[in-house]
Amino acid sequence: MLKLYNTLSRKKEDFKPINPGHAGMYCCGPTVYNYAHIGNLRAYIFEDILRRVLDFNAFDVKQVMNITDVGHLASDADEGEDKLMKALAREGKKPSVEAMKELARMYEGAFKKDIKQLNILDPLIWCRATEHIKEMIELIKKIDKNGYAYKTSSGLMFDTSKFKYYAELGKLKLKDLKAGARIKLDKEKKNPSDFALWITNQPNHLMQWESEFGKGFPGWHIECSAMSIKYLGEQFDIHCGGIDHIPVHHTNEIAQSEAATGKHPWVNYWLHGEFLIFGKEKMAKSGDGFITLKTLIDKGYGPLVYRYFCLGAHYRQQLTFSFEALDAAKNAYEKLTSKVIELKEKGEKAGSDDMGYLSRFAEAINDDLNTPQALALMWDMLKDEDVGNKLSLLLEFDRILGLGVKDMKKEDFKVPKDVLELLKKRDEARKKKDWKLSDEIRDGIKASGFSVLDTKEGQKVEKV
Repeated sequence: MLKLYNTLSRKKEDFKPINPGHAGMYCCGPTVYNYAHIGNLRAYIFEDILRRVLDFNAFDVKQVMNITDVGHLASDADEGEDKLMKALAREGKKPSVEAMKELARMYEGAFKKDIKQLNILDPLIWCRATEHIKEMIELIKKIDKNGYAYKTSSGLMFDTSKFKYYAELGKLKLKDLKAGARIKLDKEKKNPSDFALWITNQPNHLMQWESEFGKGFPGWHIECSAMSIKYLGEQFDIHCGGIDHIPVHHTNEIAQSEAATGKHPWVNYWLHGEFLIFGKEKMAKSGDGFITLKTLIDKGYGPLVYRYFCLGAHYRQQLTFSFEALDAAKNAYEKLTSKVIELKEKGEKAGSDDMGYLSRFAEAINDDLNTPQALALMWDMLKDEDVGNKLSLLLEFDRILGLGVKDMKKEDFKVPKDVLELLKKRDEARKKKDWKLSDEIRDGIKASGFSVLDTKEGQKVEKV
């Protein structure tokens, strides 16, 4: 039985979908005003593992991911300038609708390239905010009709005091929330936690649409409600995101969605990934020093090395990034590649027993996506001399891990030039039967992180 930690209940729960055999899953996608950093990408790796685990458990998964290309203001709580407007200024581009769209498409393309390199499965449906304005306006109309909205000079606001479940997801203490605590003080607000559904007080904003609430553009939160409901229905199974989405974005999504539909709960399972920590703080696009996947590639780390690094920590645990830790992941990934190539060359033993590894692996990943335990089981299996069908098991494990086992080939395993030179000298020493020198060279190779196997075909090298 698949168990998932539900932020809503703060405990692990058996996953029971609304429609047996099917799973509806919505993932908050990127705001395309800059390149994704590796902290962002950790969240998408976690969501990919969830998608793969659902597939592994034979669910028919309908995954939807949005692209935010309008409406996300500088603060996640509806304050400041649109992030894409700021991006135009940052890059010295003349403000225009076309320039804004062009910039959004460029960063969207870069994001999709990143997730492909990380072997993250594409969602079944990509949906851009700018292509779903009609759905947002219709949803806002329902919210307004049901008595949850009120007008101010800045637009149409959601009245959180009328929604009794507002504090539920974030376990918020609304009585302690003072005006100005989350967003700039607005004297027209009825409650400090109220948020914008439709924004009309920014005449210089490039992208605006006509509506019965005035000419303007949507608040950030409404897009996810409108698009998830369109593609997954008024109630669905799983909603994912980072832990930073809990107190504001996801809390507001629940409020407006349930206010519009009258359905409670709107989503049954809420899953949130923890931060990637860089130094003492989380990595953020707003800073100047964020690291992209391309940065890692340029430094010689393959994208799947970073994926392996992320799988070494549970998605609900903070993960501290350092290049030393990434080096350890690189060594482990190279060792795995070496082992896979050896298994592909050697072949499987007929009639081999998996010694229960597959069932234990399934238990690990079904226990709230426990990838660290799954990786440990993988290495235990590879070391177990009684297992003869190791390659088959690895391929099965990799349905979840996504480390590219099927495509690993000899040319992927590169032995450093200095180790190749040592191998050549060792071969010459062995031909001269200088066993002492041969052993000394072998020890030197081991100190470089490689082991030497003497076979009928000659010397073979493995990552230690």
